[in-house]
Amino acid sequence: MTVPETCRLSEDIDALIGRPAGWLYRRSGVYRRYVCDKEDQIDLAVSAARAALNEARLSPDDVEFILFAAAVPYQSIPSTAPLIQARLGITDGACMAFDINSTCLSFVTALDIASHMVGNKVALVVASEVASRALPWAQDPATAALFGDGAAAVVITGQGDGRLLASRMETYPSGYDACSLGAGGTRYDYHADREAFDRHSRFHMEGDALFKLTLRHFEPFLDRLLDQAGWQRDDVELIVPHQASPGALAHLTRRCGFSADIVMNIVRDYGNQIAASIPTALHLARQRHPAGLRTLILGTSAGMSLGGLALIL
Repeated sequence: MTVPETCRLSEDIDALIGRPAGWLYRRSGVYRRYVCDKEDQIDLAVSAARAALNEARLSPDDVEFILFAAAVPYQSIPSTAPLIQARLGITDGACMAFDINSTCLSFVTALDIASHMVGNKVALVVASEVASRALPWAQDPATAALFGDGAAAVVITGQGDGRLLASRMETYPSGYDACSLGAGGTRYDYHADREAFDRHSRFHMEGDALFKLTLRHFEPFLDRLLDQAGWQRDDVELIVPHQASPGALAHLTRRCGFSADIVMNIVRDYGNQIAASIPTALHLARQRHPAGLRTLILGTSAGMSLGGLALIL
């Protein structure tokens, strides 16, 4: 995992937005987050990729395909993965590289795809997000305060100790517009209607609508995922969730009947790193917990989707 050099405390932002000390932390639950001042998205991605390769005792020349997983790419065209390939020094034609975008679940989707494609190959899955851009500080500072930047990566060889037992994603497009960043694609034409483009160039989230939709569907989704894995809830030894917000993690723990001791909760110190949240939490989980645990990776994403993996970590 990699985070930017700059760490921004909520109390420092309070002063910038004209609020008393402690205002943002009380509303967001995020004490600090890391933000890109000197680095860009590719810097973070390459740093995380090199760290993962070093841990696996492999070199960039061993990589046969790269999956880049992020909600927001470096640019619209071309995809970001080829640039990571180039920055790692992997020569032209030596591997395939492409992007996966299922917003906050991008890493989960990419990991699932890579596990089916890997065979005897070496796959590199990289998630890197600059989530501190286009935030609604003027309109909704408590939401803006949730987000931080970061990156994490994993190497999959098909010969590791981890075993993927089940994967599941369910999508509910009734929540499509509840979480969005409208500008940047083809929906709003900058040249034809700059006012509409500008109006939709800030992140927008209807937290109540997303919460209600998740509340209605998440537990049945979880039961279906566990059934695929052949587990009961009591069998789960570790949960690595998307770090959406402190409130979302507390609700997941309470509603699903899990002990807080087995839920990786890093959002207070890293914020919501979008697609990089789960692999960052996964990296820290591997440092803090023994190998061989029955693990659930769980998350929600804009769109709206529920997703998860059951594996032996």
